Amino acid sequence: MENIKDFRFQISDFRFVVSFSPQLVSPLTAPSKRFVETQTSAKKSVKNLPDGSLVCDFFCVYRREIISSILPQLVSTLTVFKRWFVETQTSAKKTNFQTFYLSFLTFFLLLTLYGSPLTIQAQSLDDYLIQAAENNPGLKASYARYQAAAERVNQPSLADPELQVGVFPRPMKRFMGIQTADFRLMQMFPWFGMIGTQKEEANQMAKAQYQLFLEEKNQLLFQVKSTWYELIRLQEEIKISRQNLEYFKKYEDLALIRFQVGSSSSSPSPSQSLPQTNTASSSSAGSSGMNTMGGRDNSMTSPSPMSSGMQPTSMANSPSGMSAVLQIRMQIIELENTIEQLQANLDPLHIKFNQLLNRDIRTEIQLPSQLEKPELTVSKLEILDSIRQNNPMLAMYDAEMAGYDQQAKMARLEGKPMLGAGVNYMTFAPRPENGMFMGGENMVMPMVTVSLPIYRKRINSKIKEVEYLKASAQHDRQKTENLLAMDWANAFRDWEQSDRNLRLYDQQVTLVKQQIQLLETSFSTNNASFEEVLQAQQQLLEYQLKRLNALNQLHQSLSLLEALVSSSLTF
Repeated sequence: MENIKDFRFQISDFRFVVSFSPQLVSPLTAPSKRFVETQTSAKKSVKNLPDGSLVCDFFCVYRREIISSILPQLVSTLTVFKRWFVETQTSAKKTNFQTFYLSFLTFFLLLTLYGSPLTIQAQSLDDYLIQAAENNPGLKASYARYQAAAERVNQPSLADPELQVGVFPRPMKRFMGIQTADFRLMQMFPWFGMIGTQKEEANQMAKAQYQLFLEEKNQLLFQVKSTWYELIRLQEEIKISRQNLEYFKKYEDLALIRFQVGSSSSSPSPSQSLPQTNTASSSSAGSSGMNTMGGRDNSMTSPSPMSSGMQPTSMANSPSGMSAVLQIRMQIIELENTIEQLQANLDPLHIKFNQLLNRDIRTEIQLPSQLEKPELTVSKLEILDSIRQNNPMLAMYDAEMAGYDQQAKMARLEGKPMLGAGVNYMTFAPRPENGMFMGGENMVMPMVTVSLPIYRKRINSKIKEVEYLKASAQHDRQKTENLLAMDWANAFRDWEQSDRNLRLYDQQVTLVKQQIQLLETSFSTNNASFEEVLQAQQQLLEYQLKRLNALNQLHQSLSLLEALVSSSLTF
């Protein structure tokens, strides 16, 4: 809130005006739309790039956007409160409540302005990205390296002047008098254009260092996004697994009831005759056969002499019904173990996310309830063209090659002579001659110096060295461009594959849910086996997890493409 320099509030019409100071919150906070990385021309300032563009124009949302986003909600709330106050209070009480009314509005306004941005910031990925950009020590170190390189722009200048002082312990007698001291001041000047070339070379190298800083920033934001989406995926996977665990527990209760009912109904009584026992055996066996792993058992439904006369029906029903209960319990135990493992996997990601933001590892992370499907706003080839134009690594090599051109120019200028200009001041005392003092006037003598660069081997070697370095930078740029094209192709392939899989699993989940409804209806009427219901429920869990992984991969691919492009691809 340090940006707010003026605040006015009018009770009559519930309008308030907030004006911001022009200075930025921090060099790592951007006064531009989200993820804008295009260099914006701006006025010169202390922390500007050598080409005049602001450092902070390369970052995402700044805090003023958060405040402006809550202003409509604040105005609406205050309007509702005013309407309620006017309707409920009489004219006599309005004067008494005026102080309370004003105090409440002021308190609510300050609470909204100072408290709400913190709450919104803790729940927004964009605000987490701002925190990472402002607090990450690796990014701060990279920015400090850029600042150090930018200081080299101010270093080229004239060589320091040389002052020589000579004092004669024994004064030297000369025709002009007795010389007591000799002062010599000399200033050397490089060849024309040398200082400007040195500054331009330092400027280009500072730009290259800044592009490295941008690349590290992109990688940091990609790691934050990747960890963020992975945390949401694990959170939602745990939620889905718990929902399926509740279904399995209900199925366990249902299977246990079916087993108990089947066992009690199939037990023979002394008053029953043998044909009645066989009939009960046939009926209960057909009912319990739905609980077996392989469906109905024909040997139980067809009464044979041995089965009807020597073995009660409950002996045949009990193992099959209990087998279904045990099978469900095994699924429950396995699912509970999976949930515990997923919860254990959250801890390393939680620590990693907080470490990327350079804060305490136990700090709570507020995540959204679910992932939403993103949509690309640009075509495939447009993304590739944007990578070639805006990727910081390619811009770094361009700046390096421009710097090498300036170094070659500097080497050629070193082969030119250096000029020097100075003055020699000699002090003389009067010299006695035949009882008379002669001379004694000080002498001033202008001086000019010229260096003679006759040794050309060193100069030629420097020029060749710079040419080789420039050729190396050209090849490295081509290699990096090829690698970026490969990363772009792989990321876009993953995006398209995840998009197709997401559509497929959406359809599969819908169909399996319909199948489960039909099987549950059939199971309640003894027309479907319990194994079919379990298998359908397992398929639902599998498709839900596959859909979640496809959605997560969609976000991961988009984050990688945005890191390659160095800008946002969705709006």
